[in-house]
Amino acid sequence: MATLRSYPTGKDSDVFGRRKKNDSAKDGGAAEQVVDGVAADEQDGGEEQDSAPRRVNLPPAPRPDGPWDVSEVPGAPEDGRVDLGGILVPGVEGMELRVEVAGDAIVAATVVLGDSAVQLQAFAAPKKEGIWGEVREEIATGITQQGGIIDEVEGPLGWELRAQVPVPMPDGQTGAQLVRFVGVDGPRWFLRGVISGQGAVRPESAGVLEQIFRETVIVRGDGPMAPRDPIVLKLPNDAQMVPDGVQTEDQEGSRFSGGMGQLEQGPTITEVR
Repeated sequence: MATLRSYPTGKDSDVFGRRKKNDSAKDGGAAEQVVDGVAADEQDGGEEQDSAPRRVNLPPAPRPDGPWDVSEVPGAPEDGRVDLGGILVPGVEGMELRVEVAGDAIVAATVVLGDSAVQLQAFAAPKKEGIWGEVREEIATGITQQGGIIDEVEGPLGWELRAQVPVPMPDGQTGAQLVRFVGVDGPRWFLRGVISGQGAVRPESAGVLEQIFRETVIVRGDGPMAPRDPIVLKLPNDAQMVPDGVQTEDQEGSRFSGGMGQLEQGPTITEVR
């Protein structure tokens, strides 16, 4: 039986906001190519742009190692995975699973394993265009504007951001939390992961979390969705709620049992497997 817990969390800055429609190629574009001074859809007689390089829309890259669309998984995709509706999360021995609520909708899941965690969030995307490159640019801009430090590297999951995010300390000073932002474009969806804890401090120790990200299955559905809309999740059928503030034995040893600080939004619910 799964144990679920609700946690209040602080409000963090929106580093994945939706672009305005008049923001040239930035509305749902992809991101592994740039052109000097002109966005791709403005090269033929479009509005004159500044001299800064801009990202150009590209199709999603191949995903030979996942994450997977539900149509790509043979057999029963939910076997060995926790069914959250919009995503199916692989089950790992000793892991703790939390879901994040925005208003009345569940929009993200966080897997905690020892002293590391990965937050998973799926979004709708254009049919023939990836958005991860552009999202990286937005996240990097948002964090640097807060005084953080960003390093864009090619890691085990492809291009990622390794960030030092400013966070308030109990003594009133400002510290830094190390996190990794990873992402993969799929068919009409985008999966973002935020790795924290030792998996961010020592990326070489994050192999299991990276495999969880790869083995996640996205169930977008066939209905129309605007690009960047979160794919809504649901609670597992066997979830059991417990009052806020009550600690389970499995959670007592986890450094993440109180939430992931600034990186979370709204109340969260915890499932202990």
